[in-house]
Amino acid sequence: MSKLKQEWFLVAMVAAIALAMVSADVGKSGGILQLDQVTAIGIAMVFFLHGLNLSPKAIKAGVTNWRLHLYIQSATFIAYPILWLLFGDSLLAFMPAALAFGFCYLFVLPSTISSSVAMTSVAKGNIPAAIFNASLSSIIGVFITPLFIQLFMNLDGAELNLMDSVFSIAKLLLMPMIVGQLLRPLLLRFIEKHKSVINKVDKIVIILIVYNAFCDSVINGIWSEFSAWLLLYCIAICTLVLLFMVHGIQWGAKRCQFNKEDEIAAVFCGTKKTLAAGVPMAQVIFGSDPALGMILLPIMLYHPIQIFYCALLANRYAKRLAK
Repeated sequence: MSKLKQEWFLVAMVAAIALAMVSADVGKSGGILQLDQVTAIGIAMVFFLHGLNLSPKAIKAGVTNWRLHLYIQSATFIAYPILWLLFGDSLLAFMPAALAFGFCYLFVLPSTISSSVAMTSVAKGNIPAAIFNASLSSIIGVFITPLFIQLFMNLDGAELNLMDSVFSIAKLLLMPMIVGQLLRPLLLRFIEKHKSVINKVDKIVIILIVYNAFCDSVINGIWSEFSAWLLLYCIAICTLVLLFMVHGIQWGAKRCQFNKEDEIAAVFCGTKKTLAAGVPMAQVIFGSDPALGMILLPIMLYHPIQIFYCALLANRYAKRLAK
């Protein structure tokens, strides 16, 4: 039971998907719960809280190590997209297009903030560099993720749609973060006092978005193309991608002669992909596309796999450095 409490988020995501299969009319966009409206407000709240939690001093402390920043951002926004260029056609050949494009979307997402920094901290790595790079990745992702989607998925409407997406994502994610930063001096004591509750807000919003997306996809019959074998293939692909990137970044960090603390920051910031920003960004980019649930599936699978494996890796780093 205690294990279930610890992993309540993953359990709730699975429950949301299962519930969508039997109550799609309730959670669909424009349905009784009006979840498309509710989640829009929730997303703004989540990124407002992210802005409140970001420490300007810690970010400034990590600014100067430009070689490490370039290495991490290259892993996130160059190495991962190259995987799609190499293997995208193969994915499109053996799975539904919406699911294959879900992997494309996974590969072009920015890094996480909270878990990247948390794992770096557990592993005794360079925490200021982790905070700076995770924050920088989120900002770059607002502009570069829709651009990559435009280029790789051959979406119609070209420039106007792209600029609309960038503007909408900036308004949805960056503006609340900026407001949060501006109000941080006034609200810092309040958020520290209620940290345990605040840390659950983003997870609750993600669960509602996932439920809404899967209700829409069930209503539109998207899952008729899906099978249990395909789910296993997706899990295997996510695992192989993560292992390849983790050990590739470790190998590259040694060749670049980074110290162990910088290597740790590179591993945990360079291999993470954000579910918290990825889900709302997908809503903006793909709009009311009935295939949204399937597009989101790869990041939903990758998220728990990265958390599990990186937690083991962080513990291993910490033990080695303690010797």
